[in-house]
Amino acid sequence: MTVFTVVICTYNGSQRLPLVLESLCQQKNVNNVDWEVMVVDNNSTENTQEVVNKYQEKWVKNSNLRSYFESEQGLAFARQRGVEEANSPWVGFLDDDNIPEVNWLEEVLIFAQKHPQIGAFGSEIKGDFDRKPPENFDKIACFLAIINRGNQEFIYEVRNRILPPGSGLVVNRQAWLNNVPKKLFLIGKIGDLMLVSEDLEALIYLQKSGYEIWHNPRMKIKHKIPASRLEKEYLLSLIRGIGLVRYYIRMLRIKPWLRPFFTILFLVNDAKKNNPVLYKNTKTRPTGFNNKCL
Repeated sequence: MTVFTVVICTYNGSQRLPLVLESLCQQKNVNNVDWEVMVVDNNSTENTQEVVNKYQEKWVKNSNLRSYFESEQGLAFARQRGVEEANSPWVGFLDDDNIPEVNWLEEVLIFAQKHPQIGAFGSEIKGDFDRKPPENFDKIACFLAIINRGNQEFIYEVRNRILPPGSGLVVNRQAWLNNVPKKLFLIGKIGDLMLVSEDLEALIYLQKSGYEIWHNPRMKIKHKIPASRLEKEYLLSLIRGIGLVRYYIRMLRIKPWLRPFFTILFLVNDAKKNNPVLYKNTKTRPTGFNNKCL
């Protein structure tokens, strides 16, 4: 029985994909585990299949490497395809710029065995930068899926309005299939369109269905950040996109009949947070994102 599926979603990532596949080939202490890796090509125009074919010829014996082509553009569609095609009860998501440490898979399996009934659990993510990030970058690092939330495992409580990113996320396949819509409203970055947070939308559906979402600090991955993602233009586009979807993400948690009331409440609350006059007597002015990267 296949116990775990790694889904690698990629778009024109033929140059990045080999690093991810190499890191999975080197996973330790899983020689007796039946697991699989699935590359989901999200409508690439490059030779992604050739890369997969090359690695299939030398893939690890106790695992299976296969691929699918998903023509509907958007990370949400690629992840959904991966969940549907998986042969295991647990599915882990890696993007083509996510490099798991050599014990990542081992720690995934240990945690899944310890918490068999939860909905999902996320990894600790460290940035691997092409160039040194600017001063105070840590204040916005979470928007690039870089998180360090301590050395203790914990549950993401609904009241805290914070969730793990999709990079390095492991989900309960059946819980996902039963509760996450096949077509999410948020589908991910497409070209210059930055309507991101599709991973948060899916996790909110799991939480609303009663499933716990956890953080596992022993699962560690590196997120490769090219210099272009530290440019002002890219960061402004990213934050703008997060801002555009914030209202939708918030309202997912609210019962429909309460949404008109909360719309007014959120507008007043955000206006206060972004008005420096109202916070002139405080040491730190809150930000519009409430430092929760949501």
